Amino acid sequence: MPSERGIDTYMSTSGQETASSSMDVFKWVVVVAFVAVGVFGNFYFADEYSPLYRALALVPMAGVALVVALQTARGAAFARLVKESRAEIRRVVWPSKQETTQTTLIVFAVVVVMGLVLWLLDMGLNWLISLFIG
Repeated sequence: MPSERGIDTYMSTSGQETASSSMDVFKWVVVVAFVAVGVFGNFYFADEYSPLYRALALVPMAGVALVVALQTARGAAFARLVKESRAEIRRVVWPSKQETTQTTLIVFAVVVVMGLVLWLLDMGLNWLISLFIG
């Protein structure tokens, strides 16, 4: 669910929205063109050039496509989302090594105990069924 400053709330007036959306469409066409040329060129020159040279050509093209995509309204909203996510990750309180070790040991112990309980239940039911079947 998008936030208040989500992807769809980037424009306030319809005139600006029309101009911006048509410009965004043009920018996305440019992005798709860069990606298409990169993919086509990679396949076309696969036999002529080594992967290193093709990668040296593809990385700048991908960079330009990324920069153009970030200039669109949705690209800017995505960049803002990534920035806010990084800030949120920095605020997370991560467990210490001791807490992690203790939690892991507890989980391991519970798994072993539950495994034994299920094994005993299985053996008991197996014994009970064998009494009826003979």
